[in-house]
Amino acid sequence: MQVTSLLSQKEGGSDSHHHDHDDCGSCGHDHEHTPIKLHQTLVGLLFIINSFIVTYFLANGQIVGDVNAMIGAIILGYPIVFTAIKDLRKGRLSTNELVAIAVLASFASGNYQESGLVAFFMLLGEIIETRTAEGARNSIESLIKLTPTKARRVTAKKEEEVEVASLKVGDIIRVRPGDNVAADGTIVSGQGSFNQANITGESLPVDKKSGDEVFAGTQSLTGVLEIKVSRAGEDTTLGRVRDLILAAEKTKLPIMRIVDQYMGFYTPLVLLIGALVWAFTQDLSRVITVFIIACPCAFILATPTAMVAALSAAARLGILIKNVGDLELSAKINAFIFDKTGTLTTGQLAVSRLSPLGDIKPAELLHLAASAEKYSNHPTARALADLAGEAGLNLEEPQDFEETAGRGIKANVGAAQIVIGRAQWLKDNGIAEGFESQVDLSEAEGYSLLYVARDGQFAGWIGLQDRTRSEAKESLMDLNEAGVRRIAMVSGDLKPVATRVAKEIGCEEVLAECLPQNKVEFVRKMKAKGYRVAVVGDGVNDAPALAAGDLGIAMGAAGSEVAIHSATIALMNNDLRRLPFLVRLSRQTRSVINQNFLFGVLFVIGGLIMAAMKIINPVLAAVLHVLGSLLVVFNSFRLVRQGEELEPFEVPGEREGAEGSGELRPHSA
Repeated sequence: MQVTSLLSQKEGGSDSHHHDHDDCGSCGHDHEHTPIKLHQTLVGLLFIINSFIVTYFLANGQIVGDVNAMIGAIILGYPIVFTAIKDLRKGRLSTNELVAIAVLASFASGNYQESGLVAFFMLLGEIIETRTAEGARNSIESLIKLTPTKARRVTAKKEEEVEVASLKVGDIIRVRPGDNVAADGTIVSGQGSFNQANITGESLPVDKKSGDEVFAGTQSLTGVLEIKVSRAGEDTTLGRVRDLILAAEKTKLPIMRIVDQYMGFYTPLVLLIGALVWAFTQDLSRVITVFIIACPCAFILATPTAMVAALSAAARLGILIKNVGDLELSAKINAFIFDKTGTLTTGQLAVSRLSPLGDIKPAELLHLAASAEKYSNHPTARALADLAGEAGLNLEEPQDFEETAGRGIKANVGAAQIVIGRAQWLKDNGIAEGFESQVDLSEAEGYSLLYVARDGQFAGWIGLQDRTRSEAKESLMDLNEAGVRRIAMVSGDLKPVATRVAKEIGCEEVLAECLPQNKVEFVRKMKAKGYRVAVVGDGVNDAPALAAGDLGIAMGAAGSEVAIHSATIALMNNDLRRLPFLVRLSRQTRSVINQNFLFGVLFVIGGLIMAAMKIINPVLAAVLHVLGSLLVVFNSFRLVRQGEELEPFEVPGEREGAEGSGELRPHSA
C-alpha cells in the first residue's frame, strides 16, 4: 500500500492548504489515502492472533480459528478494498488494486490467516510511512501554532484581551516575558530579548529596543513591550514563510513528474506478469506474492521523502525554497554573483578607527563624540552609540544640541563645547585649517570621516566604514571548496571601495560602478559562457539581477515582502554560511534520491524474481514491503539533521561590532 500524496495532503491539515486531488488528473498512480484507524488495525490483528492460538491449542478448534481469522481478515482488508473500489469508480487504476486483489485472492482461497496477515503488514507499512513523513511536515506545520490566538490590545483606557484575528494595522499590543508575538510590528515602548529562530534560523536571542521590528511567532524572553502592529494575520512574515514552505512541498521535481506519468502503465504490467506466472505455474500463492511485492512503495517514496526532509532542514536554518526544483538546481550551480552593500557587507556604518590628538585618549574621544551625537538619528551617530555601549561608556546629556543636516553637530558636553562633523563644518566654526593633513584614510575608499573639536581646538578624527560580514571570507572559501568555479562581486559603489571589500573577503573578480542594467548584463554574459549562475542580493534594489540568474537568492528577507517575492530562494537572516550549506544540502539530497531509486528498482525486480520462484510467500512479501519502505524513509530522513553545525548562530551585527571594537586603535599623528 502506498501513500504517494506525502507532499500534498496530510491528516488534519489546514483547510486553506488542502490539496484537491481531483486536479491531479495527469497523475497515474495512487493519490488516495487508505482510511486507516490504528485501533481498527489492532483489533483485526487480535482476531488473527486468536485464530492461531485456538487452532494450535484446541484439538477441534479449526472452525473457531477459521471464524476468528475470517473476522480479522475482513476488518483488516476492508480499508484496502474500499480504497481500491474508490479508485476504480473514479476511473483510476493504481497499485491499490494490486494489494486488494492479493488480499481478496487469499481470502477467496480460504487462507484467512494469510489474507489477514498480508492486509495487516500492508496497513502497518502505510501507517509507519505516513506518520514518519508527518514527523518532518509537523516541524514545518508547527509554524502555524506559533502565533497565539489571543493578544493584549492597549487602548487609551485600558488593556483588553482580543482575538488575534481582530487585530488591525496601527493597533498597539502589549507583550510580556514568555509571550509569543501576535503580529508583525515595531516596538514603541520597552526593550527585551527575542527568540526568533523560527523565522531567521538564529538560535541565539536577539536584543531589540524601541524602533526595532519584531515578527509574529517570535517569543519575547525579557521585558514588557508595547508594539505597533504593521502586519497581521496571513500578511505577517510568519504567514508568508508558512505559505511558501507549504507551496514548495506541492511542487515536483522533473523525475517525480515522469514517475507520475508512467505509473498508470505499471499496474497493468504487473497484472500481466501475474497472469504469466499463473499460466506457467498454476500456483495462486505465487501470483498473490507477485502482486504484493510489486507495490513500488520504496520506489515512489524515493523522491518525496527526501525532498520533505531537505525542505525541513533548510527551513530550520531560515532558508525558504519556493520550488523543490530550485533545491535540485542548487547542486548544479558553479558560479555565484554577489551584490556588495548589505550582502557581503553589513550595510551599516561601524567605527573602524579612533584617532585622538595629543594627550586625548581614544575612549575620551569616543565619549565626547558619542555624547554630542546622542540625540542624532544619523547612521554615524548610531555607530558611535553602539561602540560606546560595547565599551561600557556612560554618555552625558548634551546641552544646547544643534544639528545641521549633512554637515555636523554642535553641543555642550559637560563644560566643553563640542563641534563634530565634516571638515568644512569645523572650518565654518572657526577651527584652524590644516587638521585634515593628519588623516591617513581616504573617503574615496569607502570611509566616512568625522572630525571632532573641543573648545575651539581640533581633538581628533573618527573613521567609519560599511564593514564586511565576519563570515564572508570563510563562506566564499567554502563555496570554492564545494566546486564553485567562479565568484564575482558587482556593486554600484566606487571602484576603490569595491576593490577594498573584495580584497578583504578574497573575491578576485570585481565589477564596480554598476547600474542595475549593468548587473543584469553581467549575469547574462556569464550564463552565455555556460555557467549555472546564482545571484545573491538583498532583494530590494537587486530584483532585476536576481531574476536574471538561474537561481536568485535574497538575503535578510525577514520582514521584507519585496525580498521574499523577488528571489527563488530567500535567506531569512544574513548569514552567508547558509550558501555553501545550500549547495551541500542539494548535492546530498540528490545522492539520497539516487540511492533510494536504485534500492527501489532492485527491490521490485528482485522481489518479482523471488515471488515467481516461490522463494518468498505472501506474508513474507508483505513484511519485506514494510521493511523496504522504512529503509527508504529512514535513509531520506538523515537529511533532516543536516546543518546542525551552523547552530547556534551568533547574530552577525553583534559579532562584527565586537570584532570592530577589537580593531580600534589610537592613531599616531
